[in-house]
Amino acid sequence: MARSAVSLKPREEFVKTSERSWSEILREGQYLADEALALMLGLAIDLQRPLLLEGPSGSGKTALAEAAAKGLGVPLIRLSCYEGLGPHEALYDWNYHLQWVRMATNEGVDPFSDEFLLARPLLKALQQPRSVLLIDEVDRADEAFEALLLEFLSEYQISIPERGIVRASNPPVVILTSNRQRPLSDALRRRCLYALVEWPELAREIEIVRFHVPELSEHMIRRVVCTVRTLRTWDLVKPPGLSETIDWAKATALRRVGEWTRDWLGQSLGLVIKDALDMAQVTERLEELVKEAT
Repeated sequence: MARSAVSLKPREEFVKTSERSWSEILREGQYLADEALALMLGLAIDLQRPLLLEGPSGSGKTALAEAAAKGLGVPLIRLSCYEGLGPHEALYDWNYHLQWVRMATNEGVDPFSDEFLLARPLLKALQQPRSVLLIDEVDRADEAFEALLLEFLSEYQISIPERGIVRASNPPVVILTSNRQRPLSDALRRRCLYALVEWPELAREIEIVRFHVPELSEHMIRRVVCTVRTLRTWDLVKPPGLSETIDWAKATALRRVGEWTRDWLGQSLGLVIKDALDMAQVTERLEELVKEAT
């Protein structure tokens, strides 16, 4: 017989925005966000709505969720999506083996008690008093999983037939990311606030690299950024993202490279190129790459 709904203890306010702006909170999490993106995150939290981030792979969508959790000082709960993802991986499951063992030795055992409930990311997010839930690359999951998400995103609750409804009085911060590999349903989009996260402009990317690698000279920061931005204009299988730009800058500073030479580019390409076909193409065009960057 299904039990009555279980309401979880309300969480405290995440932050007093009068004390810290959302740009400052993200900066504490090592993320430089423009005012529009910081505003949408703040509104999503204030309105208790999910925030859907769309944009190319590597543009910093996942890093935003990680920075929000770090800046707020709360756990990050991550659900990585893939084709065939279902309720047993996303919501909850039962420890059937333990149920069998306990029931075989004790007739009074309730097989649907907390002892046997395996919380998956969505249920964990409801159980935590304060958390950031990242539903990463939701476009990789199929439409059936989107339908499964609708109740959670609308009411911040999960229906467990054997127990009833589990809900949080105050929801977690929910951030969904999409690389636009397939269209998302209108029903899912309606439940979310939205932000498009594209590649940053040149000046903005230089500022981001300067923030993460302050020991690197301005001259070399510009060389790294311009080279990566050139690579993104080429027809690569996997264009380098912001994390690759930062890695290249960190390696350049670590090795104390003072000039952007063909030798250094050729030796360090593995920091930004992660595909064999891309590596072959870029290696053949090294001279062109050096010229473009300088």
